[in-house]
Amino acid sequence: MTSARPLQVGVSELLRHPGSRRRFETDVVLDGLSVSTAAVPDGASIHVDVILESLSSALTATGMVGVPWQGACRRCLDPVSGEAEAEVHAEVFERHPTEGETYALTGEQIDLEPLVRDAVVLALPLAPLCGDDCRGPSPDSFPTGSGELAGHDLADGDHEIDPRWAGLGDLHFDD
Repeated sequence: MTSARPLQVGVSELLRHPGSRRRFETDVVLDGLSVSTAAVPDGASIHVDVILESLSSALTATGMVGVPWQGACRRCLDPVSGEAEAEVHAEVFERHPTEGETYALTGEQIDLEPLVRDAVVLALPLAPLCGDDCRGPSPDSFPTGSGELAGHDLADGDHEIDPRWAGLGDLHFDD
């Protein structure tokens, strides 16, 4: 995390010796990574551990990317967090990359940042769940808008309607 571009890697030795390998391992901070309701917290450390291998006219990267994430449970909306690991399988870096399929090899350097960003976004859960046994909100546990919470008077101001559920108070059902 010391250089301005910590995921920019010099690969001149690899390019001179096809078939050679080199391990690249670092921790880096990349902000702005999210999908659906899960996100990597800003400032969180992303662990990158890949093996770079030289081919005749390209390079491959194979390894793992690990990252912490946080979000809201899809059922109860409680905060939930975890660790995600993404496997990187022989991703190709070449001088003339194919959009969406390979990554750029520029001169004698590669930039692993686009690969890491892609891997992290694909590893984040689309619909996080706080636990397999989460049943979601219980209708008897939320204010009805009439000043009641599961049979308790709310006049004393002890409870407040969670703004995420406030719209439910406007629902009316025919008996």
